[in-house]
Amino acid sequence: MARFANVEVPSDKRIVIALTYIYGIGSKSASDIAAAAKVDPTKRVKDLDEAEEKKIRDIIDANYNVEGDLHRVVANNVKRLKDIGSYRGLRHKANLPVRGQRTRTNARTKRGKRIAIGGSQPKAASKT
Repeated sequence: MARFANVEVPSDKRIVIALTYIYGIGSKSASDIAAAAKVDPTKRVKDLDEAEEKKIRDIIDANYNVEGDLHRVVANNVKRLKDIGSYRGLRHKANLPVRGQRTRTNARTKRGKRIAIGGSQPKAASKT
């Protein structure tokens, strides 16, 4: 398996697909990287030679903010929003959707599992 930006990419996939396994590189960026390195986009990772791997590695290091650095930038952006008390920051703090989605019915991914309120427990026997 080849290693780009400290990530092991699958060797049996095409280079443009394998590069998308790196956080911060999507399909468009992967195509641009392959074009800049003058590598055939249909070529498999296992078929790359050392020179092509090095060229791709150099392009990613020079031009793209990926993996740990990008995670740090995103975390700092969210922290800044929380610190200045913006609406988006408050939504991040409350663990609610940030970009205007409705929360009355959906937003289960962000809010977590439903909590039942009554009706789920059997009634306690009353004294007579």
